[in-house]
Amino acid sequence: MGTTAKLIKRVKERLEKEKVKEAAPARSLLEAEMVNLLTLPPTETTAGSPTPRVTLVVGVNGGGKTTSIAKLADGLKAEGRKVILVAADTFRAAAIDQLKKWGERVGVDVVAHQPGADPGAVVFDALSAAKARGADEVIIDTAGRLHTKFNLMEELKKIKRVAAKFDATAPHEVILVLDATTGQNGLTQAKYFTEAVSVTGIFLTKLDGTAKGGIVLAICDELKIPILYAGVGERLEDMAPFDARSFVEALFS
Repeated sequence: MGTTAKLIKRVKERLEKEKVKEAAPARSLLEAEMVNLLTLPPTETTAGSPTPRVTLVVGVNGGGKTTSIAKLADGLKAEGRKVILVAADTFRAAAIDQLKKWGERVGVDVVAHQPGADPGAVVFDALSAAKARGADEVIIDTAGRLHTKFNLMEELKKIKRVAAKFDATAPHEVILVLDATTGQNGLTQAKYFTEAVSVTGIFLTKLDGTAKGGIVLAICDELKIPILYAGVGERLEDMAPFDARSFVEALFS
């Protein structure tokens, strides 16, 4: 409601200032204000080009986290980057298997332990392997059991500490995968994960259905986290850099 009230206030002020009386230009003003709200500067990441560059991917189970990781890996590989995926969601055997299958499809290495292993140990081994193999990018999959919030957040903090032992500036990116079908709970998720591991950007998934993903307006407004990518399908190529204007136009379509 806070974000909605802010948008209405801004539009009213512009309507009065610009003496707009018709519905069509009023709607255009609203769209422009929404684009402004969604257009945030990139979060500060490490200067230079650390090798390997470590990306921590977080989000609740079922949000499309593993598929999004595969898309990111595929895009980086296409740029000529050597990528290693890390199966640090050791709580679910299915998550490990799924990441391995995506690794095979994309053609990148996956570092994994047995189900139930210490996620921190998996990350330690993966970063050791990344240095030994000359990898450019390390992307870490994590658990998303938000109903055990305290344990999950402590686990994520530990993973972050392990990464920092290899490089004090790691992880260099923390991406929250957010399902576009999520409503108000999406803001809560963003707050929890940001408090634990300082989220630097959002990958908005499942925009291929009827979902509009409007909760990102509140996330950008309240938490100032930029939206980096949009996922619009299951295929590896069904991903694009987030474009605020296209997104707002789709909200009104």
